[in-house]
Amino acid sequence: MKINLSGHHVDLSDTVKEHVDEKFSKLASHFPTLIALDIIISKEHGEYDIEITTQYEGTRISASAENSVMYPAISKAAKKLDAALKHRKGQLKGDLHKKPECTTPDIAHEIIQEMDLT
Repeated sequence: MKINLSGHHVDLSDTVKEHVDEKFSKLASHFPTLIALDIIISKEHGEYDIEITTQYEGTRISASAENSVMYPAISKAAKKLDAALKHRKGQLKGDLHKKPECTTPDIAHEIIQEMDLT
């Protein structure tokens, strides 16, 4: 899985990149069809804002989180993205199951007409 990490008013050091890789490494094993994550870390007015977007099974999924400290914000966003991906995966699995077919009960007058009552 490819992680596109960008920062806005934030210096992205190697430790930040390692932390992001660590937080999102399990997503690659849980969702093998996940190709790439776009992560934007921005800081405005003393708050870190993390925005994550991705394409999963034909649907765009995004998550965002805010905190005054960067690392808890990354963790919150990772949890939100994981929950959103699990929800989408559940929807896809639910659609795979065969829907029950509606069977109409035999109507009594049709049964009686077929019977030989003589």
